[in-house]
Amino acid sequence: MHLVMTLLRIVAVFLLPGAWGQSGGSTLGGVVEAKNITLPAGSKAVLPCHSPRMVWTQDRLKDRQRVVHWDLVRSSPEYSVERVLDMSPGARQRVYNGFNKGRISIPDSAFNDGNFSLIINNVVLTDKGVYTCNLHHHYCKIHQSIQIQLNVTKSVRKEKRYWDGEKTVFVVLLGKSVVLPCVNRRSLWREGLQEDQQQVAHWDFQPPGVRPDRADRLVDLYASGERRDYGPRFAQSKMSVEEDAFTLGDFSLSIAGLRPADKGLYSCHLHHHYCGLYERRIFRLTVGPSLPSAPTTAPRILKNDVPEPRTEVVEAPRVVNVILPEQRGYFVQHLGHFLATFLLLAFIVVVVIVLTRRRKNRGLEDDLRRSDRGNVITGGEMSLDCTELRPCNQDRLNSDHKNNLLKERDMTKDCNRDFDGKLWK
Repeated sequence: MHLVMTLLRIVAVFLLPGAWGQSGGSTLGGVVEAKNITLPAGSKAVLPCHSPRMVWTQDRLKDRQRVVHWDLVRSSPEYSVERVLDMSPGARQRVYNGFNKGRISIPDSAFNDGNFSLIINNVVLTDKGVYTCNLHHHYCKIHQSIQIQLNVTKSVRKEKRYWDGEKTVFVVLLGKSVVLPCVNRRSLWREGLQEDQQQVAHWDFQPPGVRPDRADRLVDLYASGERRDYGPRFAQSKMSVEEDAFTLGDFSLSIAGLRPADKGLYSCHLHHHYCGLYERRIFRLTVGPSLPSAPTTAPRILKNDVPEPRTEVVEAPRVVNVILPEQRGYFVQHLGHFLATFLLLAFIVVVVIVLTRRRKNRGLEDDLRRSDRGNVITGGEMSLDCTELRPCNQDRLNSDHKNNLLKERDMTKDCNRDFDGKLWK
C-alpha cells in the first residue's frame, strides 16, 4: 500500500504541471456587453464593438513577447529573492549567478515543445528554497506561475518527493542532479503557429422570431487582411466596418438609412485563438418612426434692401392664475360645519346631564326604601314587647276571673288600644 501511494505521488508531481499549463491563464469569454438601441427610421446606427486585446501586433522579430524565468526564494538564514535565469524565443537563456553557469539550465527547445523544466546538476546546500517558474506572454497579457520547493539532505533514506497541499516538495540527496518540472504544452507558448490566421471577428444578424442557430452571417474579418461579406447589405454600402479594424481594435458596425426591416438582434463575435480570447457583444436594435421634417420658410425680401430695425423683445411677466372659491358659498359652508359641530357637542352634554340626574334619583329612592324597611322592623319589635307584657296581665286577670267572659273581652280591647297608642307615638 505504501508503494502504491508513493507511485501516485510521483505521477502527480509530473502530471500536475501539465494540467496547470492547460488550464491556467484562461481568458474571459462569453457575453461581455448587451445593449438596447432605439433609433428613428432613416437615421444612421453605429453599433460599437471595441477590444484593445484584438489589436494586431505580430511578433515578427520574436522580440521577447514570450518570456520564462525561474526565481528562488530563500527563508534562511535571511529572507531573500534571487533571479536564477530567464529566456525568450529571440534570446538565449541568461544565468544571473556565475556559480550556477553550466550547472543550472533549461532546455533550449523550451519554446518549441513547451518544456520549461529547470535542471540542477550537483545539488549543494545553498540550492535549498522555493523555486518559481514564471511564464509571461506580453502580447496576450497572460501570466502563469508554479512553485516547487527543494530541500537538500545527506541521507539516502530521506530522499523523496511529495505534495504538501500547496506545492510539490523535492528532497534531494546532496551532490545529485534534479529536474524541477514546469511543462506547458499550450500552443500559445510554442513556435510554428500562424498568429494572424487565428484572429477572427464576425457580425451576425438575428431577425425577430428567428432562432440563434439560424442567424444570418453578415461579415467575417481576419487579421491577415482577408474579408468575407455575406448578402447584399455590404455590397450596397448599407453596412460597413472599418478596413483597419485590427489595427485600431475597432470592429463597430455602421448601418445607414435605417428601415423597419433592420430591426433585430446584432452580435459582434471576437475570436483570438492564439491567445484563447472569445468575446461577444449583443445589440437589440429597434427602428422607430421617422422624425418629421423641419418646415422651410421662404426668404423675406426687404424693400430697397434696407434691413429692418432690430427691436428688443421684452419678455412678458409671468402670470399665475389662482382660482378662489365664491365668498358667499365659502362662508355658508364653513358656518354649516360650525353649527353641526356645536349641535353635536350640545347633544352630548344634555345626554350626560340626564344620565347623571337619573342616577341621583335612583339613589334617593333606594335610600327611602331602606328607611321604610327600618321603621317596619322597629314597629315589629314594639309589638312583640306588647305581646310579651300583655300576656302577663292576662294571666293575672284570668286567675281572678276565670269564668267571666266579658272581662276577658274588655281586657282584649284594652290591649288593642294600648298597642294602637304606641304605634301612633
